[in-house]
Amino acid sequence: MDKKIAKLYDAGKADRAIHLLVQKIDQNPHKVENYLQLSTYLIEQGSSDQAQQLLEKALGLVKKPEDLYYDLAVCYYMQGNFEKSAALLNKIKNDDLTLYQKALVYLKLGQNQKALAYALSIKQLDSKVLELMGDIWLSLGSFKEAEETFLKIPEDKRSAKIYFLLGVTTFSSKREMAKQYFTKSKLLDKKYYEKAKSQYNDLLKLISNKGK
Repeated sequence: MDKKIAKLYDAGKADRAIHLLVQKIDQNPHKVENYLQLSTYLIEQGSSDQAQQLLEKALGLVKKPEDLYYDLAVCYYMQGNFEKSAALLNKIKNDDLTLYQKALVYLKLGQNQKALAYALSIKQLDSKVLELMGDIWLSLGSFKEAEETFLKIPEDKRSAKIYFLLGVTTFSSKREMAKQYFTKSKLLDKKYYEKAKSQYNDLLKLISNKGK
């Protein structure tokens, strides 16, 4: 990574940083690090389609195209091309980053058991990983496991989404606690809360009717 360009980017001068990296690639089209740095910036700037085109072109130029597979797989994931993303990820040696991305992809593909297997193989469990694991347990209908996983996320790291899903997972067994979770979710992000409420309305009605 070019540290001077990274400093420019971190200082809010994204366009300048991207321009300089394009120049570096033109000067030396075989250096993989420049492609990785530029694709990261493009993805962060919401241009995953440009990052994808850049990396696909780079595959035929760098000595070790496999060094680009992870970033390209992320691009495919962001473009909604989950099958392509999975195919590339399966060519990469498993580390925590790759396992996390595989779990994300297979969850999107509806292969929830496979997603869970990858998620449970991740060694470093931060809030992001725990959130994904909770999502997967929920997709499998395992409310107790989902609740236990979401509760492992420190309170100061819990988003409106986490509190809402805690409400969903406790709705049938701890109704009053579920209401408290929903209230916290609404306070943190009312817009998300209303959207999630609409999304999970049928499920909550089903749980409620079963309770009766």
